[in-house]
Amino acid sequence: MFRFAADRLPVFIVLLFSILDFTVYFLVENIWWLLLYFLLMIIPKGIICAWNHHHQHTPTFFLRPLNRLLEFFYALHTGATTNLWVLHHVLGHHRNFLDQSKDESAWQRKDGNAMNTLEYTLTIAGTAYLRGFQVGKKFVRVQRDFIVYSTLTFLILVLLCWYKFVPAMLLFVLPIIISLCFTAWVTYDHHSGLDTDDQYLASYNNINRLFNILTGNLGYHTAHHFHQGLHWSKLPELHEEIKHQIPDNLIRNEVFVFTEA
Repeated sequence: MFRFAADRLPVFIVLLFSILDFTVYFLVENIWWLLLYFLLMIIPKGIICAWNHHHQHTPTFFLRPLNRLLEFFYALHTGATTNLWVLHHVLGHHRNFLDQSKDESAWQRKDGNAMNTLEYTLTIAGTAYLRGFQVGKKFVRVQRDFIVYSTLTFLILVLLCWYKFVPAMLLFVLPIIISLCFTAWVTYDHHSGLDTDDQYLASYNNINRLFNILTGNLGYHTAHHFHQGLHWSKLPELHEEIKHQIPDNLIRNEVFVFTEA
């Protein structure tokens, strides 16, 4: 069922959070408990964004229906529906990250100056679906699934809001918006300020053990761009093979990377 055994625990945790979300949705009416739950889940759902990213690079299951089902729950946590990051990130950013005039996650403005963190966050989050759709013009089958499953996900969200508006807003709608913005915010620090055509000089890396446990080795970012189809569990090994080509100033060891606004 699983393509890689390493995905079993992360998927179990994600689905556990989904069960918890729906349990609270159906059983909790008190606004203060809902607000507390909403606040407590902001960081965990932000971390789930990294695992959705990995899944859209390398699908978790052999069976397509299982991948689509998992993507629905990922979407309710992260705001990124089926194939959004396949189009925007895998087929877009990864092909163009060395050219800021084409990069779907460009940190430079058209005039060549760097955006600040807030501008980048609002730009990338606000245009994510549009840019994903535009990339999809070259990948019709991927775009078709993106449109179909995104529409289905948003229709279910509408039904959830119709049935119980306040819980739906606090458990699903607002977390979706926040997580999408959070995803954009943390990606600013991956490449900002590194205007180069050398892939070994184009990414910051974070080798902190806790950071990589939480994000599925996303800190090994140069390795990730070097071989984007490689499963997340194998990135540390690849990093060891290529780290002699990565300058020391592009390697950090921090539990949390705080990007300046």
